[in-house]
Amino acid sequence: MEEEYFKKITTTIIFAVLIILSFFLLKSLLISIIVGIILAFVFIPVYNFIYKHLKKKDISAFLVCLILLAVIILPLWYLTPIVIDQSIKLFTQSSQIDFGMVFQKMFPSLAQSETLLKEVSSTLSSFITKTSNSMLESISKFLINIPALFLHLVVIFFVFFFVLRDKENLNSYIRSLIPFSKEIQDKLFKSSGDITNSVIYGRIGMGIAQGLIVGIGFFVFGVPNALLLTALAAFAGILPIIGTVIVWLPVSIFLIVSGESFTAFGVIAFGILATIFESIFQPILLAKMVKMNSLVMLVGMIGGLFLFGILGVILGPLILAYLVIILEIYRDKKIPGVFIEQPNKA
Repeated sequence: MEEEYFKKITTTIIFAVLIILSFFLLKSLLISIIVGIILAFVFIPVYNFIYKHLKKKDISAFLVCLILLAVIILPLWYLTPIVIDQSIKLFTQSSQIDFGMVFQKMFPSLAQSETLLKEVSSTLSSFITKTSNSMLESISKFLINIPALFLHLVVIFFVFFFVLRDKENLNSYIRSLIPFSKEIQDKLFKSSGDITNSVIYGRIGMGIAQGLIVGIGFFVFGVPNALLLTALAAFAGILPIIGTVIVWLPVSIFLIVSGESFTAFGVIAFGILATIFESIFQPILLAKMVKMNSLVMLVGMIGGLFLFGILGVILGPLILAYLVIILEIYRDKKIPGVFIEQPNKA
């Protein structure tokens, strides 16, 4: 009896040590692994379509990897230097702006106070300087870390390939580890899939689409640094409640103050078009999906941004979503949940 107890204790200790060591071993690659899994989830429909015709798992997964390279990696490889260059130009130009004059034109009654005028001008100039220094520091770190980024990309592609190819086995393995009945497992997997679709397609996809619409306005009307502003609009569009208005409205105001009213109103028109696009198509897209409460989504994105960086915009709401799903399954009540809306039955 004592020998059996000693074996259990020893096995538990060894298992705990191996888990801790594995965590530290994979800690620096954890984000890359998660990104590979999320990308595999996004590209599963493409893989299924190719596999349906080829009936070869390895070849189908490899072809999807090539598609991923063509659709995501190559454009990023080409556009990143341009965005970096435009970032430097934008912040250099911003540091030369006379904010006192801009404030005077926008708020003539408030600008009569010379003290307030100096304070606003000083504060905005200081903000631009600090932001510029932070941006330049980030660019320097990015250039220094290019070899490490390449290794992370290798990990992402390998995880992406194997998750696509072995998704059925992976699904079965995860189910075998979950200590719930088959009924609860099915419910958990279905809810997880629905909410992941809702976050990735309903929020991320729609936000990027809105940003691209606003970006078209920047390019059509010849706004300087249009590519950088489009990237910022796409990122802002992903954030619920905030939206692309946080980008195109300040740009429009600055253009009006600069005397370029026609360009400003053109940008405003495309900004409004992006908002209308969201109002029409997002309810249609999410009609059959489980939806997260906007507050939970926003908190998840901002918290994820602080914890994981840019990828936290996706990971944050997903982590909260899975927590809410487990709580809903545990709750198992007829009363509707506060944080998750069920899809329309019609």
